[in-house]
Amino acid sequence: MSESANQAAPRDGHLTIEELRTLFLFADLTDTQVAWVAAHGDVVEAERGAVVVTEGEPATCFYVLLSGTISMSRLIGGDPVETTRTDQRGVYFGAVQFYLDDDMARDYAASVRALTDCVLLALPAKDFAKQFTLWYPMAVHLLEGMILGLQRNNAQVAERERLLALGKLSAGLTHELNNPAAAAGRAADTLRDKVAGMRAKLAMIADGRIAGDQLKKLVMAQDEFVKKVRHAPALSPMQAADAEDELGEWLEEHGIDGGWDLAPVFVAGGLGIDDLEAVAAAANETTLDGAIRWLAYTVETESLLREILDATSRISELVLAAKQYSQLDRAPHRLIDVHEGLDATVVMFGRKLGQDSGIGIVKQYDRTLPLVPGYPAELNQVWTNIIDNAIDAMGGHGTLTVRTALDEGRVLVEIGDTGPGIPAEVRQRIFEPFFTTKPVGQGTGLGLDVSYRVIVTRHHGDITVESQPGDTRFQVRLPIHETDLDCPTVGMR
Repeated sequence: MSESANQAAPRDGHLTIEELRTLFLFADLTDTQVAWVAAHGDVVEAERGAVVVTEGEPATCFYVLLSGTISMSRLIGGDPVETTRTDQRGVYFGAVQFYLDDDMARDYAASVRALTDCVLLALPAKDFAKQFTLWYPMAVHLLEGMILGLQRNNAQVAERERLLALGKLSAGLTHELNNPAAAAGRAADTLRDKVAGMRAKLAMIADGRIAGDQLKKLVMAQDEFVKKVRHAPALSPMQAADAEDELGEWLEEHGIDGGWDLAPVFVAGGLGIDDLEAVAAAANETTLDGAIRWLAYTVETESLLREILDATSRISELVLAAKQYSQLDRAPHRLIDVHEGLDATVVMFGRKLGQDSGIGIVKQYDRTLPLVPGYPAELNQVWTNIIDNAIDAMGGHGTLTVRTALDEGRVLVEIGDTGPGIPAEVRQRIFEPFFTTKPVGQGTGLGLDVSYRVIVTRHHGDITVESQPGDTRFQVRLPIHETDLDCPTVGMR
């Protein structure tokens, strides 16, 4: 039972049979069995700060805590993350799967450190496994099958749910990216034609029929037009129609053919009669038509450039949101701002949310909230599952509300919808694996089960639901500090 120098050190003596029976693990053993434990179990001490077992090292000992406080941690992204701390007498750790003849049972699954001076009972894993198999041959067989089956099943369930979420979001993201990409492509094609037309008109007004000082004024007017286009105000349909009528009449009065077609171009660029009067003052009767059309091309090209810029900016925003959502370039466990993940997830659902979809979204964020320790990619999966269910429940019409707040020392994320609500008998089962109220083929019953395990097991938080017709709210509460984490102490696995 040798361990490294900074681990638990043996001391003289063994526990008596009577002392062993005070521990819940050995209370019901036969006299022969408990005598074997008494003979083979060493009482060891671990000073405060000592590492009792180290994750990844050979699992040589099965430990039972007799006194003191210990902390269990796992390496996440290369950094130790505490998962449990306890002072409960009788909890066990170390080679807890000693009875499995499997590679994953041969190394310690976590590290354990003594937070205070501790006294432990140490049993040799190999010897204990042989004896345990003799005592309970059928139990060992059943345990082995159950544990290995659960591990494989959990891995498959989690992977299946991730793939389902990825598929849904990929479809939405593809649609969201396609819209601005197509808009940019159309604008670029149109821009090519407008630039060619502008060159032709420039040749017409600069072929000697316009004086140099007049051309200089037109170029200055062009610069002013470009500035106005870049900051053109948004007009209501009524305002735009009135402005187009005014400009159309002005162009008609000045003998510009097709003026009613040019008027919407100038109005969209934020230009009015005063701007066209400046052009008329710079040109003469023979060159006014060409000058107006040349400047109309200028307005159109600038508008198209703005459309391309808006489209490419939208694409960049979507790519950034996808990057934040997937957390591909981030540490798996870190301090996070929950709003980043919520916003990124909402962007992923852009096709299903917003005015065009029939489902509005309201954000009520408390931006003063502290950062929380967590796994951002896993939390994003939780937001995805809840929001996706809310969208389905509303059937294309309603309001999604995302609220954050500080609630009794924890960060609260509340996602609400205005759907028909969840009946009481269903609410009791919604976090059960494979339970779903959706038609066959439309739901796996895994989303909320995965969400529950991510929040409760991985983040040691809480997830609840309140529901009545027209008001369903899923509430997730996350601890602010690692030291707030609480986890079951019996059977530390």
